[in-house]
Amino acid sequence: MSGKLEVLTPQNSQVIFIDHQPQMAFGVQSIDRQVLKNNTVALAKAAKVFGVPVAITTVETDGFSGPTYPELLDVFPEAPLLERTSMNSWDDLKVREALATNAANGRKKVVVSGLWTEVCNLSFALSCLKDTDYEIYMVADASGGTSVDAHKYAMDRMIQVGVVPVTWQQVLLEWQRDWARKETYDATLAIVKEHSGAYGIGVDYAYTMVHKAPSRSIHNAPRLDPKPA
Repeated sequence: MSGKLEVLTPQNSQVIFIDHQPQMAFGVQSIDRQVLKNNTVALAKAAKVFGVPVAITTVETDGFSGPTYPELLDVFPEAPLLERTSMNSWDDLKVREALATNAANGRKKVVVSGLWTEVCNLSFALSCLKDTDYEIYMVADASGGTSVDAHKYAMDRMIQVGVVPVTWQQVLLEWQRDWARKETYDATLAIVKEHSGAYGIGVDYAYTMVHKAPSRSIHNAPRLDPKPA
């Protein structure tokens, strides 16, 4: 049975953020850059809420790529930045070791968010799949390419070899899975309200109505006296 039939859980997952740096973001044309950042930070917050380990890679920080998004670092201020020179982060021993440590603990589902889809994400995914028994879940809306076609065909190429395409909110809700899990309920909805657009607005509205509107249960409904004859 394929491991891909097993849903993502906080126990079987790890996340890698690849090169979320300004010079890489400047080149993105496949998605609005602010939406991209929103989605990336939302995924990071989700990983933190569910205790999913995270690796953050950088490339040529001092050369031309610049520092990692401060909003991403705010979520994981203690996370080491795995700096490298290769466009393929799988070439770097630090990256392979970080992922291997988590995989040894059963976390073989690697959730990927990165820039650019057609270069860093693609080369990482192909190399990782070739060398290991990990599974790759590519977060399409928390990754970006230099054109719509560049992103699309890179995603198509990865899907052909077994990479699973997902979205950040899909990952969040797959980790939550059941609203009866109250230990992460409020934190999950907080992420939704801040980052999920229309869905978040709807949740915010619903919460406001529930907490402010008077109860309309049968026990405290206003009494309707019969009209006099």
